[in-house]
Order: sequence, then structure tokens, then C-alpha cells
Amino acid sequence: MSLKVLFVDMNAYFASVEQQYRPELRGRPVAVVPLRAETTFCIAASYEAKAFGVKTGTAVFEARRMCPGIVFVEARHELYVHVHLAILGAVDSCVPIHRVLSIDEMACHLSSTDRSADRATQKGLQIKEAIRQRAGDFLRCSIGIAPNAFLAKVAGDMKKPDGLTLIDSHDLPYKLYPLALSDFPGIGRRMLPRFLRRGITTVQQLCALSSDDLERIWGGIVGRNFWLALHGHDVPEPPTRRRTVGHSHVLPPKLRTELGAQGVLMRLLCKAAARLRRLGYWAGRLDVHVSFRHGGGWHRWTHLNQCQDTSSMLDAFLSLWARRRLVGQPFKVGLTLSDLMSNRSATQPLFAEQQRRVALSHVMDRINGRYGRDAVHMATIHEFLDTAPTRIAFSNVPDIHDAMNWDRDDGDPWRTAPVWTPPPPARYEPEAEEGNGSDVSVEI
Repeated sequence: MSLKVLFVDMNAYFASVEQQYRPELRGRPVAVVPLRAETTFCIAASYEAKAFGVKTGTAVFEARRMCPGIVFVEARHELYVHVHLAILGAVDSCVPIHRVLSIDEMACHLSSTDRSADRATQKGLQIKEAIRQRAGDFLRCSIGIAPNAFLAKVAGDMKKPDGLTLIDSHDLPYKLYPLALSDFPGIGRRMLPRFLRRGITTVQQLCALSSDDLERIWGGIVGRNFWLALHGHDVPEPPTRRRTVGHSHVLPPKLRTELGAQGVLMRLLCKAAARLRRLGYWAGRLDVHVSFRHGGGWHRWTHLNQCQDTSSMLDAFLSLWARRRLVGQPFKVGLTLSDLMSNRSATQPLFAEQQRRVALSHVMDRINGRYGRDAVHMATIHEFLDTAPTRIAFSNVPDIHDAMNWDRDDGDPWRTAPVWTPPPPARYEPEAEEGNGSDVSVEI
């Protein structure tokens, strides 16, 4: 087994991007937050903040207590996508990208000439330098190199920040012994207790298990695949099939009304419908949910009858919304399109009106792709265009088209991305939440 996969993991990505574009934040504890509110949570933290225990999911008020000098920065997701493209271009200039796994992770396959330890290490160092040159000198990454993607990811996590770790076949399994069980992808909160109940508490014990043992612990073929990956074998990537398309959004204080919730939901539905068409799917079901500020919520769903156009989805939503019974103040809204069917499998509309609606939606998509997001839009969402901006989850690949109005015919965006300068930061006082009473300064 030779070194086949190089895994790139950007370190403290969102916070590092902010420190890259705002040098005054370098060396200071920084937390990135989704919106201007003392009651929200940190979605990323710099290494300076992590030293005080601040991490993703820490409440703002708790982070302030843990780290008195922390600076809270409101997320700029469009900026993160632009830098993401620059990073992809940098990596791709050194070694072909096999798969983009998230906003801050990607896997590359090494060519047959680059699979020795010296050549693979050289490629890793080239990637680090390319990222510094093309994306920014304050953006660091940890690189793992191993016989398969599973072990390459584990290697990348072994030294942070700015690490470069190799796990070769002759290193197995001994190089893994210092790790904890929870350091391995797939052993999380639900799986870890299964190992502990069987007396498996160390990685050395884990590596000594047979494939049949792991299959029994997992209760299926996943355990056998885990054994293969753990011992450096190639594991075929399972085919993926999208099951849902959806969006959710925490409402800002001024929109925590029924009218505000309705407007944001319609805005989210227009985004989801455009994304559905871009992915080449039709939806058979729409779910709408509203969470209340002090607990509880409202949820309804309806059939869509293989729908792809925005107008029909809005009609279905308004029919559901007309029967709403909200017994609390709206705090978070969301919707999900499910029962998806691909273009190849879906039955095309038979009636002229349905055909016109679908055609109109595709025309709007093409116009927006060429002239900018929301160049044309449904009149019913006009006053809510600035709500529900693009958000990026670490576990998802950024939607380049949503964030950048990228035309699908432009090719790989990281190979042709234009040079872009981010807007200058602004300093502001956050809107006080009802009952908050705190006077805090937040920087964006």
C-alpha cells in the first residue's frame, strides 16, 4: 500500500479569513458569529480563542465570560466562498482535487510518481506555499497523507495548526495508538458507548479487532468498511443520492413576527426552488416549520405533485400558511423540499400552464446567473431580498452559484475565479434583543 491520498484541512477557517483580511485581529482571540445578538452562538473561533476554551457552539455570553478580550465578528459568507475558491485554485495548481468535502476540507489523489514519502511531502509543502501566495499568508492548513482518504483525514488532524503528517503502510497500526477512539471519523457520540460497553477503550484494542467484530459492533457492513479503511485498504465511495433540499434561518429581532416569518419563509423557498432546479430535481413534498423563542413550534406539510417551479411552490406554501396557528413568537423558520426525483425520472408537466411556469422559472435562473442574484425575482419577496443571506455549514460544500451568481457554463470556478477585493469592515452597535439589556460592541 503506497501513499495515495493527500487531505487538506484549513485551520480555524472562518476566523483565519477574518484575521487575513483584518490584520488588526491577528494574535487576538476572535469568534465568528452568525448575527448581531448577545444570545447567539459562535460558529468559529481562532486558535487564540480556542486556548480559552471557546469553540464552535459556545454561546456568545459564555465566550465573553471565558475570554474577556474576545472580539466577535459577524460572518461574511460571501467572503469565505471567494477565499475558498482561491484555496481550491491553489491546491489544484499543485495536485488535482479529487473531491471537495466542505468549505475547509478537500481530498486529492496523488499520481503514481508522487506516492513516495519524499515526493508526497514535497507536494504538501508546495500546497502550503501556494495557499499563502494565492489566498493569504495568514491562512494555514494541516495536511494528512496516507494510503486512503480515511487515514489521510486522521493524519491531518494529528497536528494542528499548520501540520503535515504522513501515515505510511509500515506505520500501521502503531502510529495510531496514541489517538483516542473519538479521533476517528465514524466514532461519535452514538458509536463510542458501543465500544466502551465491550471494554474497547484504546486504539490498540480497536486495531486488534477483526472485521467481523467491527461488523457486529456497527450492526452492518459499515463496520467491515471501517476495518478496511483503518488498515489502509481502499474502500469504494458509496453512491450518493440527494434526499432533501432546504433552508432555515434564525430571524433577526425586527422580523420575529408572523409577517416577518412569512416573508423570510417565502425568500427561503425561492432560494430552495432555484437550487432544486440547478441540481436537476423535482420535489413531491414541502415541509414548513417555525420554532418559537421560548420553546415549541409549528409544523405543516403538503404534497407538491412533482413540482420544480417557484410559483407553484409559493402557492402551496401560502395555502399551508393560511392555516397556521402560531402560539408563540417566531424565532427560527425553515422549510424542506423532499420526495425528490431526478430530471431523468420525473414525468414532465402535461398541461400548458404548468409548462409555462416551469419554463419561466428556468428563464429567471438563467437571467440571475448572468446578471446577478435576484436581478429578477418574485414580487412577493421584494421587501425581503436582504433577509436570509447565504450561510455556509462546515459540513457542506459551498453552493458557488448561490454565493457568487456563478454561471453553470463557466467551468470549474476555482480555475477561472476573478480577483476579488472584499468590502471594508464596519464597526457597529448591535440591535438590542428584547429583554437583553446588554450594551455590547460587535465588529464586522
